[in-house]
Amino acid sequence: MHFPGRFADHLVEEQLHRVSLSFLVDDLVVRRGGIGANIAFAMGVLGCKPVLVGAVGDDFADYRSWLERHGVDCAGVRVSETAHTARFVCTTDSDMCQIATFYAGAMAEARLIELAPIAARAGGLDLVLISPDDPEGMLRHAQECRQRGYSFAVDPSQQMARMDGEQIRDFIDGAAYLFSNDYEWELLQRKTGWSAEEVLGRVGMRVTTLGAKGVEIVSADGESLHVGAVPEVVKKEPTGVGDGFRAGFLAGVTQGLSLERAAQLGSLLAVLVLETVGTQEWTFDRTSALARMAGAYGSDAAADIAKILPS
Repeated sequence: MHFPGRFADHLVEEQLHRVSLSFLVDDLVVRRGGIGANIAFAMGVLGCKPVLVGAVGDDFADYRSWLERHGVDCAGVRVSETAHTARFVCTTDSDMCQIATFYAGAMAEARLIELAPIAARAGGLDLVLISPDDPEGMLRHAQECRQRGYSFAVDPSQQMARMDGEQIRDFIDGAAYLFSNDYEWELLQRKTGWSAEEVLGRVGMRVTTLGAKGVEIVSADGESLHVGAVPEVVKKEPTGVGDGFRAGFLAGVTQGLSLERAAQLGSLLAVLVLETVGTQEWTFDRTSALARMAGAYGSDAAADIAKILPS
């Protein structure tokens, strides 16, 4: 929502202990989101077969239809009998200051989901990506992956502030990939007390996004790869850019691309999200995508990536 004024003009310093305010907004936009859903949507657009796992309310029907129409398997989504789907409500004023509320709702029931029945129904899982969710659910899913031998990737990001060092150490241990941005990478080291080398002794590879500087990929043996970002045409909204990168990267590595090519595909999806308002409002055009890949990374890169893109 947008408030055509300044919150600051309505805050009385002497009365901040008993704030009671109502703002008349002039705009309301409802958008689909959620990290897991954003990633699954993008992978579905690329022709993969993503299986979405999470907990929602009975208000999920329209969203389910949208995701399934874009190639996402939603049979593993748990529908709560008591809570609504998680949502983020934000009002922005003319100074770009924000007042926001996050309702977790059904998300807390993610801890009740077992992965084994989902894997059996899907005929096996190439990789389980555990994105920010109910913290207890994140830990339980990582533990189940280790116990059952499922290859898994971890992305603590937004829940890093909620989890303590012991929980983060437990969460990432044994992961094939550790995703974060550069700020979260530094925070992870500080909260766990582990050095960069100690982290890499417990995960197969870290994938650290660097904003406009691209992405850094470092494997457990110390090998490092840097891939630059695809230049944007216009910068509209950064929300969901990291989700787009993860989707492209995972689509690439699970379909046989090299790490460099997978990161390049991830960077393309990231910029498509950046150039659009809304995390799932972007569109994918194969011809345009390959032209941008060739312009950013060369014709060989475009030719390699073309092999896995839907026609």
